Amino acid sequence: MPELPEVETIRTRLAPLLEGRRLEHVRIDDPRLTRPHEPAEVASRLQGERVRTVDRRGKYLVVRFDSGRALLVHLRMTGALLHGPNGRPAEDSHRRAVLTLDNGSDVTYRDVRRFGTWLVLEADDLDAYLDARVGEEPLGPDFTAEALARRLAGRRAALKAALLDQRTIAGMGNIYADEALWRARLDPRRAAGTVNREEARRLHRAVREALLLGVERQGASLRDYRTPSGQQGEMQLEFQVYGREGEPCLRCCTLIAKTRIAGRGTSFCPECQH
Repeated sequence: MPELPEVETIRTRLAPLLEGRRLEHVRIDDPRLTRPHEPAEVASRLQGERVRTVDRRGKYLVVRFDSGRALLVHLRMTGALLHGPNGRPAEDSHRRAVLTLDNGSDVTYRDVRRFGTWLVLEADDLDAYLDARVGEEPLGPDFTAEALARRLAGRRAALKAALLDQRTIAGMGNIYADEALWRARLDPRRAAGTVNREEARRLHRAVREALLLGVERQGASLRDYRTPSGQQGEMQLEFQVYGREGEPCLRCCTLIAKTRIAGRGTSFCPECQH
């Protein structure tokens, strides 16, 4: 599933292609993408809009238009936005929508599992919608060790589960939670509310380090994720713990264990994560 580094990579690649461009034609083929709204209705609202900026909030890609409207794109598990600079893209049974720009190029939305969503919001509704669903941006100034400690205080849920809650850390997902917890030497199974002030400082630093490395490596390509140009990311070459169950810990040589927390596979070192 695309997490913050993957969505941020997509944003930085799409911004120079979309900003200042008008949506000449919009085609939405999959009713799941826009439900409960009809695809034709959403396409009609988007067609003719001029893109002002391409932003990101957590795992949401936010395409803002000159009119004040915004298109929120959530890629979920297998969504991808691809740019076709030479006109129409090749036929693809997993293509769900096409945005044709005023320079003749296309941005296509591809989604194998069809869990992704597109939502058009008016300017007055956008901030309230996002604020209700996501917490502080972990790469922004409001995400401090103290803010993280407050989010975890009193919570009985497993620490890994608390990190996956988007109201705790915007954009955090399974891969980067495992990587951050390993860096911070914290057991993902312990109750979130048991994290003390010093541990919160370690975790805050580890979250930022893991996410920044993910952005630098342009995300992790395990199965479906690609950049808009179709290239793979390289973060999968940097994993310290995620997906390494049964292999020696790179810090203490204990074999990496795997469990399930909040329904997600979780890799950790049973020796040096406490």
